[in-house]
Amino acid sequence: MSEFQAYLQLGFNHITDSNGYDHILFIMAICAVYTLVDWKKVVVLVTAFTAGHSITLALSTLGYVNVNADWIELLIPVTILITAFLNFFHKMPKNTYAPKEKEPAFRYPLALGFGLIHGLGFSNYLRALLGKEAEIFNPLLGFNVGLELGQLIIVFIILVIAFVMIELLRVSKLTWVHIISGIIFGMALSLILNNELFRTLAGMPVDS
Repeated sequence: MSEFQAYLQLGFNHITDSNGYDHILFIMAICAVYTLVDWKKVVVLVTAFTAGHSITLALSTLGYVNVNADWIELLIPVTILITAFLNFFHKMPKNTYAPKEKEPAFRYPLALGFGLIHGLGFSNYLRALLGKEAEIFNPLLGFNVGLELGQLIIVFIILVIAFVMIELLRVSKLTWVHIISGIIFGMALSLILNNELFRTLAGMPVDS
């Protein structure tokens, strides 16, 4: 296995690892208001997120950006919480085939901006893998490609589940969005409340 392939596999495993489910939750939050028929909108949103985390992944791994990892671990669930919360106010047509309203413009820069934060989280993991390795271009590229492959698979699964629930099982789209966004919101809130930095800032006891 080449170095590129090895880091591609590591990137794929990192984004799909259930133990690091915060990134998966964010992708779910982005996709929660869509089904397969909205795939073009999802592609644009995910591309914005990809652009954001690719920028900071590269800059941080190369040593041009250095942010305290504790802050990143707190900010990532905050991005999930905000995205899930905004889903409750997303305007949806009365039925799937009704004329679509224009997508709120803020969703794209929001995905880009939040992608910047998630990229810093990815970079902490990648830098730990690289150690003092001098040549990082192939590892960086392979890891990023692996992230994207895993991300696309997650997006596809989420959209298929939404399609089955809404189109086949006839669950109201509004009900589906509220349920899935509520679950994501609750999980993100739990991550924040159990974050050591948050508990320190809030004057709450920190587990030893």
